[in-house]
Amino acid sequence: MRKRGVKSVLDVATGTGFHSVRLLAAGFETVSADGSAEMLAMAFANGMREGGHVMRVVQADWRWLNRDVHGEYDAIVCLGNSFTHLFSERDRRKALAEFYAMLKHDGILVLDQRNYDAILDDGYTSKHTYYYCGEDVAVAPEYVDEGLCRMRYGFPDDSVYHLNMFPLRKEYTRRLMSDVGFQRIETYGDFQHTYRGEQPDFFVHVAEKEYRTDDEQEGQYTGAVSTARSYYNSSDADTFYATVWGGEDIHIGLYGRPGEPIADASRRTVERMASKLELTKESVVLDLGSGFGGSARYLAETYGCRVLALNLSEVENQRHRELNSARDLTGSIEVVDGSFENIPYPDASVDVIWSQDAFLHSGNRVQVLEEIARVLRPGGSLIFTDPMAADDCPNGVLQPILDRIHLDDMGSPAFYTRELTRLGFTPVGGGLEEHREQLVTHYARVLEETGHQEAEGLARKVSHDYLTQMKKGLGHWIDGGRNKHLTWGIFHFTRGNDS
Repeated sequence: MRKRGVKSVLDVATGTGFHSVRLLAAGFETVSADGSAEMLAMAFANGMREGGHVMRVVQADWRWLNRDVHGEYDAIVCLGNSFTHLFSERDRRKALAEFYAMLKHDGILVLDQRNYDAILDDGYTSKHTYYYCGEDVAVAPEYVDEGLCRMRYGFPDDSVYHLNMFPLRKEYTRRLMSDVGFQRIETYGDFQHTYRGEQPDFFVHVAEKEYRTDDEQEGQYTGAVSTARSYYNSSDADTFYATVWGGEDIHIGLYGRPGEPIADASRRTVERMASKLELTKESVVLDLGSGFGGSARYLAETYGCRVLALNLSEVENQRHRELNSARDLTGSIEVVDGSFENIPYPDASVDVIWSQDAFLHSGNRVQVLEEIARVLRPGGSLIFTDPMAADDCPNGVLQPILDRIHLDDMGSPAFYTRELTRLGFTPVGGGLEEHREQLVTHYARVLEETGHQEAEGLARKVSHDYLTQMKKGLGHWIDGGRNKHLTWGIFHFTRGNDS
């Protein structure tokens, strides 16, 4: 909320006031609404007890929210799995429409729900990480079908209570939000980016009201790119890559000896790639997926060239800009928020296109390569690395990795060679300098370093769930490389001169 400049918040499912009190304590102007007068009385008393907050409470039915609550808000929050108490689709649509109407033009709705998809499809499990009712309360569904989830709550004094809820499926909720006018909706699992292979207990939807025209929408992130953006914008990912993965250079390294520091090997990759190019002070380099900007700074400092750094994560880009400023490189490196599926530069405008381990995050790599062909000048160089499926990789064996990174497939050496040839590129020195073994070494080193830093307190900076999934994912990459189902290397091509 702070990142979006939110000041005023409407808590539409206040209950006993927990979230409203937290919002007030954090400095947000908060109005608290609930359909129950008894709940509002408890919320008011809790606000006074927990910090002396005088809560502005309003009794209101979601379906007629505008009638009972006045004003417009920067944000509306509907938390505590509250939205599932509406059993009529008409009521759900009406409530969301009321939320939409009470938001300012650029406001956001934050709405959470239980992961009913998992309950309906796979049965009930819980990591017991996020609870609204305390650790000493036993919670489980007593009956579940597509129209009803009856939850049973057992308390230490042997009392039992039941609550009936409508089992909202994630995509159904997202569709309803879209139907009432929300244009952009991001969904997180247990407050982190959601991967298909995980089973979060709760989903959190963040829906934006801000209207964008078709022209503006063209540049927005969709599909796999949107997934990658959400992931790299998370605080866990930002902290992990900055502290564990290599610091400035967050990509696969070229290792010269066992146990070599990740940062040293990662920088060696940058040096090897740069040595293949003939860069001068007049060169303009476009770095696609520039991360924290280690490569951009190396190129600008070493060769004096100008670097355009395009990257989808605003969080990474902010760190990139700060590091550039500290090295007095702000004038040499232009950091741009954007996607390499829609490169925001004119035709034939750059001399070199550079990228490291980024193209795998695209769901449309053909479009990425076509965009590269468009913005690269005739005779210009394309140099990039990417983790790939081996050309002879059996079907299905990479599914755990694809689930982890939320993709349907990966590129391969044959794919890149074929498509670049079609687009008029010529390979330099065979096109691909393959280093399959370095992929295995790198992910093994990251896994080793993760364990080492965990022992020194990394879990105080990065969530336990994130680290658990990261270590599991790293294991899949190591296995894929050792089984020769994955490969990695440096591609170098030049774009043919137009006839």
